[in-house]
Amino acid sequence: MCAAQTSEVNDVVADKPEVWTVVVAAGSASRFGAPKQFASLGGRRVIDRSVATAAAHSSGVVVVLPADVDLGYDEVATTPVHLVAGGATRSESVRNGLAVVPDSVAIVLVHDGARPLASDSVFRGVIAAVADGADAAVPAVPVVDSIRHRAQGALDRSPLVAVQTPQGFAADRLRSAHALGDDASDDATLVEADGGSVVVVDGDAANLKITNPLDLQIAELLLGESS
Repeated sequence: MCAAQTSEVNDVVADKPEVWTVVVAAGSASRFGAPKQFASLGGRRVIDRSVATAAAHSSGVVVVLPADVDLGYDEVATTPVHLVAGGATRSESVRNGLAVVPDSVAIVLVHDGARPLASDSVFRGVIAAVADGADAAVPAVPVVDSIRHRAQGALDRSPLVAVQTPQGFAADRLRSAHALGDDASDDATLVEADGGSVVVVDGDAANLKITNPLDLQIAELLLGESS
């Protein structure tokens, strides 16, 4: 099978904790109008860009996809890529992917397949925080818009951040949180509910999530600026 292009960076080193990434891409993308993870971005599919960057920092990648979808490859460079079918919810999809990750793996990242511009530095920062002892690490950027509560009026945005992916976890902490079978909008919330601590690391404003067609146009512009 053909292998997707990947970054020249490869952070999988023998004396570092083993890292695997679960890339979640099983959503129906109702707001986008079509499966956004398979949209073309700079001549490559969105999902292929997300998987390639994850592979550059992982010993293995698990991609959670709609049932009966095949990416057309089973490795990126020398990193194996495993495919599993998604569940009824995002959390269930992550659990399906997590089940494929070997028990020996120390650090698990969970990354949205619709974030194709996540940088190497964001991946490194998340991995480093977990390797240094955090139960969970999330990349985040400051909230720049004014924030209002529908019923209570204006809110102070200064302590708030917008959370991105990849999110990183001590593997045993992530497994413990998911063993409860709960659902949440992200995995750090589940770990925190299970008593784990979450640290915030620097995200990247360019690490946008493709949610609607305008996001795809912005991503095209960002790719052009970085090339």
